Amino acid sequence: MKFMSSLDPKDRRLLLWSVSIAIGLAVLIGFVLPNENNNDNPMPSTYLSGQHGARAAYETLVRAGYNIERWERPLGELAATAGPNTVVIFAQPFTRETQDFKAVEKIVARGGRVLATGFWGGYLVPDGDAGTPKEFTFSACQLEPEGFGALANSGDVWMVPEATWQVGNPKQRIQYSCAGQPAVVEYDYRSGHVVWWASSTPLENGSLARAANFDLLLNSIGPREGRHFYWDESLHGDVRSEWSYVSGPTVALLWTGLILISILTVFSFSRRSGPVRELPLPARARPIEFLEALGSLYRSAGASSTAVAIAWERFRRYALRLCGLRQAPVSAGELAAAIRRRFPNADPSLEADLATCEDARLNEKIDPRAALKAIQALHHHRRLLADASKLSRWSNPDTSIQSTKNERPS
Repeated sequence: MKFMSSLDPKDRRLLLWSVSIAIGLAVLIGFVLPNENNNDNPMPSTYLSGQHGARAAYETLVRAGYNIERWERPLGELAATAGPNTVVIFAQPFTRETQDFKAVEKIVARGGRVLATGFWGGYLVPDGDAGTPKEFTFSACQLEPEGFGALANSGDVWMVPEATWQVGNPKQRIQYSCAGQPAVVEYDYRSGHVVWWASSTPLENGSLARAANFDLLLNSIGPREGRHFYWDESLHGDVRSEWSYVSGPTVALLWTGLILISILTVFSFSRRSGPVRELPLPARARPIEFLEALGSLYRSAGASSTAVAIAWERFRRYALRLCGLRQAPVSAGELAAAIRRRFPNADPSLEADLATCEDARLNEKIDPRAALKAIQALHHHRRLLADASKLSRWSNPDTSIQSTKNERPS
């Protein structure tokens, strides 16, 4: 049983082609698009399980009983409901939007606690003064404790710093440093609290279990009881809102699919559902076009002898009718003798031409030029016989009438 046998064969073929193209494009996109969940992706997202992802830290906090959730909507919505029990983690955020800076400042001003990492994390927090380190170290650095608080007492911490902090504000306390440059800083801002790391290395999947890195994370976000924790994912990509579901590449693909389906629908049904009208009558070919078509047919079939045979048969019937004889197969000699009796003044080449034509119609290998010459000779003799017949009727009307009477019974 054929696939969807109820469809028209052309429509079924079109549908199969469309499905095949769609599957091919899906496979091609799957091979071409990069794999974001690998060790080469530096984004510390809670969705990634690669070396630099933060999925292990997030799931560990969930299993430890922390009231934590991912935040993927605009930060302005979180700032509107923030309070002293709000804790937000910004792991390697990236934004240049003024409303994001204002939202973070509002969260902290309302008593919230914020942990931010990286160069842009230092710019995101209020009173942030992050800068580029004097020397970049691409290997992990064991941080040196500088303070006396709980944060500095986390233990041995390893980090690959990508930024530093400009020292100068007495309210900002350096808790850890790497090669003399600040790596972990905390300070109070209005009613809230800010913690900054030089990078997100301690909370990444590949470094979370090393030394006391996880303890540094726990001390940075504070106690668990009575607090609501948010791990921000909105600054790792597209900001999610009510309108996020009607925008982006998904909607572009949807519109493209609708356009393609509309085009396929037009091609599938317009030829059967369009306005019905009578087809125009085919134009009659002119005589010369008919002759050219017939000649090309004989030429392609190699049937020169057939053309001669047709011309010979028509001449034989015409000549016997003029001579008042019964229609019967006769040889070229018998036909020539009958014509001589009826028309004594016939062309002298009559016998020779008729014999040539009789031989030509039986010769399947005759040259087209010779066949044409034989047919032209038959037309020539027919025209002479027609003229002679008209002349004899005008010169002897009684004979013509009698001849006509004799021809009809034959």
